[in-house]
Amino acid sequence: MSDAEPSIFTRIINGEIPCYKLYEDEHVFAFLDINPFSLGHTLVVPKEQAATLDTLSDESSAAIGRVLPRISRAILAVTGAVDFNILQNNGEAAFQSVFHVHFHIIPKLEDGSGLAWPFATKQLDPEVGAQLAETISAAIE
Repeated sequence: MSDAEPSIFTRIINGEIPCYKLYEDEHVFAFLDINPFSLGHTLVVPKEQAATLDTLSDESSAAIGRVLPRISRAILAVTGAVDFNILQNNGEAAFQSVFHVHFHIIPKLEDGSGLAWPFATKQLDPEVGAQLAETISAAIE
């Protein structure tokens, strides 16, 4: 992806690709991961397209910092998880696969699902995704 080309996340933000949206404001967009590590696995993305965190503006960084705790609380409340991971990768060698800054909120559930090594995901059921997105969206203060 060149800087001029929209990333897949920019295309999601622009409504070109469907998603299970949880949250949106002027600077931030959050949606369910379609290949989650666990139920409620969410991506929190700045609307500003920057490949890595070190290239993201202070304004977008601050906006993400303000909403990560609120979105995390909503996910924990809805999924019943107590523990969770926040994962953010920068660069190919650091396992970044989409070169648009994004934070993963990954609940660790009682069934053992969540972030584990080696990483393993499963397909999100569309009906489950739609209901979960609606419920978490309503829980975000």
